Amino acid sequence: MTAEKNIGVYLCSGCSIGEQLDMSTLEGVAGEMKAPVCKSHEVLCSREGVKLISDDIASGDVNRVVIGACSPRVMTDKFWFDGTHTVRANLREQVVWSHPAGDEDTQAIADDYVRMAITQAQKTDAAEPWIEGEYSETIMVVGGGHVGLTAAREASRAGYPVVLVEKAGELGGSTKDWKKVVPSRPPYREPEDNPVSGLIAKVKGDDRIRVVTGTTVAETSGMPGKFEVELSNGSTESVGAIVVATGWRPYDATKLGHLGYGASPDVVTNFEMEGMLASGGIKRKSDGNAPKTVAFVQCAGQRDPEHLPYCSSVCCAASIKQAMQLIEADPDVMCTILYEELRTPGVTEEFYRSAQEKGVVFIKGNVESVDGSLKVTYHDDLIGDDVPLEGIDMVVLATGMIPNSTNPDGEDMDLEEEKQIYIKDDINPAAPFDVAGYAEGTEAPEACARPAESIPGGSSILNLRYRQGPNIPILADGFSDSHYICFPYETRRTGIYACGPLRRPMDSEEAAKDAAGAAMKAIQVIHGVKAGRAVHPRSGDLSYPKFNLDICTKCRRCTVECPFGSIDEDEETFPQMNPSRCRRCGTCMGACPVRAISFDNYSVEMLTSMAKAVEIPDEFDEKPRVLILACQNDAYPALDMAGIHRHQWSAHVRAIPVRCLGSVSLLCISDALSVGYDGIVLMGCKSGDDYQCHFIKGSALAKERLSKIEETLQSMMLEKERVASMEVSIADSAAVGKMIDDFVANIVDNIGFNPFKGF
Repeated sequence: MTAEKNIGVYLCSGCSIGEQLDMSTLEGVAGEMKAPVCKSHEVLCSREGVKLISDDIASGDVNRVVIGACSPRVMTDKFWFDGTHTVRANLREQVVWSHPAGDEDTQAIADDYVRMAITQAQKTDAAEPWIEGEYSETIMVVGGGHVGLTAAREASRAGYPVVLVEKAGELGGSTKDWKKVVPSRPPYREPEDNPVSGLIAKVKGDDRIRVVTGTTVAETSGMPGKFEVELSNGSTESVGAIVVATGWRPYDATKLGHLGYGASPDVVTNFEMEGMLASGGIKRKSDGNAPKTVAFVQCAGQRDPEHLPYCSSVCCAASIKQAMQLIEADPDVMCTILYEELRTPGVTEEFYRSAQEKGVVFIKGNVESVDGSLKVTYHDDLIGDDVPLEGIDMVVLATGMIPNSTNPDGEDMDLEEEKQIYIKDDINPAAPFDVAGYAEGTEAPEACARPAESIPGGSSILNLRYRQGPNIPILADGFSDSHYICFPYETRRTGIYACGPLRRPMDSEEAAKDAAGAAMKAIQVIHGVKAGRAVHPRSGDLSYPKFNLDICTKCRRCTVECPFGSIDEDEETFPQMNPSRCRRCGTCMGACPVRAISFDNYSVEMLTSMAKAVEIPDEFDEKPRVLILACQNDAYPALDMAGIHRHQWSAHVRAIPVRCLGSVSLLCISDALSVGYDGIVLMGCKSGDDYQCHFIKGSALAKERLSKIEETLQSMMLEKERVASMEVSIADSAAVGKMIDDFVANIVDNIGFNPFKGF
């Protein structure tokens, strides 16, 4: 780190900034803040403007750069100076584009943002990456079915060694013997040959892929680049990343008695039908005769809260494929598909049309029962009555897909049993439940800190030796928590990637693409950790949390609240950081009650100092000050978007971007109120079941922490309404201004000014 911080302030007058602000006043602010260099340029992002900065850095006059121009979310390539810490002051989107031109309050915002940026430069350093020892480039793929084979093959084709672990005695998984699959190539009208056997041959002939069958993972420890994986065969593998491709199993049809399963041997599942088709001849179990009329019942137990609440998405196309195979084998077979809604999007629509042309009959209706005589009764919405369908020789139930996420042995568990996978932590009973998907405020078991052998109803796939438990976190329905917006493929365990039906239901072609994506993410994380860089969503960030153990109270809040399992505990119960697991969200920093955790370029002191750098008018000026701590991932972009669309909001607010609301300490709030802020807004992403938080639970943590600040506010003789949380998405740019204005109006009209002003 550089001992002396020589800060250069560079102000851009382009994009209307110079027309609406007094640039000389901004230069004066830089002088007041003791910045040794301050220069203005008409177009700072131009070649000449960038050279102006680069020359000062090269001369040694500047080693910290503050740029007062556009949002820090844009022009990052132009304003990147390798090895030099750069801070941005947002004078365009959140000042001149969102407030009246020439107004003294608009100028005051710009002045304060320059003060805050200089303060940030003073209170932070260029991040120094954590790089230690050798890193493995080997990728472990767990699961040797179609998805795992594809992931292994794609990683190998990219030049990386692979260890492929399969618990069965041979590769291929449950689909290897299927005869046909849904088409993946034009013209998408006929079932295609199953590609798994060819894929097995390619994997076995690949020198970069080492196959280990009849084996499971006994224990996984370490971190990306340095995972140590003990296998059940007694060997230990050092790997850089892990791809989990353990696939799916069919729903237990014995629970579908109302649909005739068990009442007649001629009621079979779609999974059982695949085996019959592969054997070369379809025979009724009851008499050995070939069926002449076959009814396919869609959504068998699916979209049903008593069984599977979700749609498995692929069953419609699978039933169409099976019906076409039956007709191809015997053109006299009559196949009827009964459906509620037929799901054949995109190119699969051609497959559906082809089935119609071949004589497959489609009937829209909700099947209510199948009896032992194979009479199918369905409700027809068009006529509003139940309709019997008789003379059926065989009924095929389209049962759904169950992800092999925490129960690879294939034993079904109901929701309560799934919850018990995460056993109460006797060490810390206050630990939060580490599974997304359960509604906030509902009772749920706590995070597990016990070994995998204590898990009832099945064993863990990876047996992680993490403080947060042995499993990758899952959603309530058992699918891996891999948010479709924020981090596809990624689990909450950095360096471990889920793919295929483990993430969500998908057909074989989509699952193959998913496997390739997961393999590429595994390669990406290996490259990242070798350079000390963070992965998504703070891709490239070199910082990581540092712990001052001299003042640590061993409260364990950091270990409990970390969304990514980055922190364990050593033998003395001090927090033990695993840097390459860390996503750099700062949740641990926000959790620490004694400010023992900080980053080189981000800290509680930085945030509080930036807030204090703002000039707070006294109450006689009748100009309140409201501090917004805005999440960089959704809330801050929403403010930027509002500015781009020229929406305006109160000039009495000052916004500080934070990595995540989870990184905000209650000390930031109390410090800001103590210097005279009239209100505080924690503005973050959407929480709940459909959360949009890039760091999983930032907004939820902010709400929880705010619920505990009332006592602090009472001790300060302040109203609890002075502090609020707001949830916005980047799509809320048209509404965010009104949300801010309403909060400010409530401060002015109802609550009043902060009595700490002037102290």
